[in-house]
Amino acid sequence: MHAPPSETGTSAAVTGAAMTTCFGDTDRTVDALLAGESGVAPLRGMDTEAMGVVYGYPIADGDESQSRASGWLTGVIRDATAGLELDGRRVAVVVGSGLRELRSLERWHRDGAAFGVRQLHFDEAVRAALPGVAEVLTVSNACSASGYALAVGMDLLSADEADVVVAAGTDSRTESMLTMIGKIGDELTAAVEPFDVDRTGVLLGEGAAAVVIEREARTPLGWIRSVGLTCDAHHETAPDQAGVVGAMRDAHERAGVTPADIGLVVAHGTGTALNDPTEAGALTETFGTSRPQITAIKGATGHTSGGASLMNTIVALTAMRTGTIPAVTGLRTPIEQAAGLNLVVGDAAPTTATLAQVDAFGFGGVNAVTVVEVA
Repeated sequence: MHAPPSETGTSAAVTGAAMTTCFGDTDRTVDALLAGESGVAPLRGMDTEAMGVVYGYPIADGDESQSRASGWLTGVIRDATAGLELDGRRVAVVVGSGLRELRSLERWHRDGAAFGVRQLHFDEAVRAALPGVAEVLTVSNACSASGYALAVGMDLLSADEADVVVAAGTDSRTESMLTMIGKIGDELTAAVEPFDVDRTGVLLGEGAAAVVIEREARTPLGWIRSVGLTCDAHHETAPDQAGVVGAMRDAHERAGVTPADIGLVVAHGTGTALNDPTEAGALTETFGTSRPQITAIKGATGHTSGGASLMNTIVALTAMRTGTIPAVTGLRTPIEQAAGLNLVVGDAAPTTATLAQVDAFGFGGVNAVTVVEVA
């Protein structure tokens, strides 16, 4: 067995990973990111005029059944655990979601579609993939939810409460959230443009992601070195640079690394008026003269809320394993606050990075920063 690389002894081996996005499965998503594709499309089946939002990054699978977020969750957990030996082992699953099955609840209210309160918890969706799982936990930490799920999973392993943990995240678009976005925007957003001077706001994506972690493994995909957390409660929606920097530094300290050790950052990058300059400022403050390569994927996939952090984690691992980083889709001219950052713009770029930072920030100042190392 290979021992975890962290001096703190808190690392976990990544033994499986899977995601589904507007592009499709993990391989199709990675290919689309590297090609600079965008999954933005007109929204169907919703009153876009009333919501004030016309576009999104939907999964166009033709399935408008109830519990879509649960269905994607079942699929990625099944894919991430395929081929793993789990019999006789204590397996826990932690699911992060910003909105849970709110879309199903909306359809119950509007159309009387069948819906059970237990579906909000995802227990049934998890057990459809892993019938013998010992425990299912659900956390709802806004847009950093799956980062928090990963942190809880790390704690479960560290406390010897589980032998294997599946950390996952899932969300689907909802009329409630889209209407909120439509009401606060100054103009119609046609695409997410992270860190761009002409960005107009965020659009929702859909999908799910899952990562399997264990204390040790013979052939891991990589290592979760740490998850740093802060809950600064600065504002209901506006991010706080001090809280973001605190999460980054907490992650570095827990991992036993310095900013100079980080070669890649997969940024949160929502394309909003406040998040982008705040995150850019936090990266500048944290990294100083270090210049890690920086990318972000929401211009391609939209904001996938609960699944965003783990999707970024999978992208980081894949980029380091293949030696190629996707560019920031939608970015042409960086904002002033990002002028000193080493953003990957235009085309995919080669990398020799072996250690990456993954950013995820949620409403209310719930921030999760992951440090991940390639095997």
